[in-house]
Amino acid sequence: MREVEYRSSGIPLEEYELTRGDHRRQKRSEEISESVRLQVEEDILTCRADLAMAERRRQAFENVAKLMQSFKKADHEIMRWRVRLYCGHIMEMEAHYTYTDPLSAGSYGRRCSECGGDGQTIVAFEPIGLRGSPPKATEHLPPPPPKKPTRADLEQRVKSLEKENERLRAKLSG
Repeated sequence: MREVEYRSSGIPLEEYELTRGDHRRQKRSEEISESVRLQVEEDILTCRADLAMAERRRQAFENVAKLMQSFKKADHEIMRWRVRLYCGHIMEMEAHYTYTDPLSAGSYGRRCSECGGDGQTIVAFEPIGLRGSPPKATEHLPPPPPKKPTRADLEQRVKSLEKENERLRAKLSG
């Protein structure tokens, strides 16, 4: 497991005053959510008009769900984060340990479990720690070098090769 230096932004458990940047990011997040909602509604209408397309989409989503479930990660590969959302509530979230912060893991906004607010942007975060302890590292020792043959071993090997040589010469001439 590689070493990762995790970032923090603000302190989620302390008082937090929203900044203009926080308001701007939340507004942008809401605009994107609305745009996506409209596109989804349009897509649903298209699928209702074409049942074959709807079936292909359903199958594609099932395949993606199966694929995502197959990528289970061990507890020591999951970093836990404490985040403060735009609404002011604090929650925990998880991401793969290789991400240095929850934003780079793609978690710009969340649904708040306390107030139910959708798309609440993250305004402060700090790492809590891995979900589980990494397994103990096992030392891989290199195999011992082959034992050097003694003089007696080498003389025995020479004698056996000379006998084999004589046998083959006799076979060829005979």
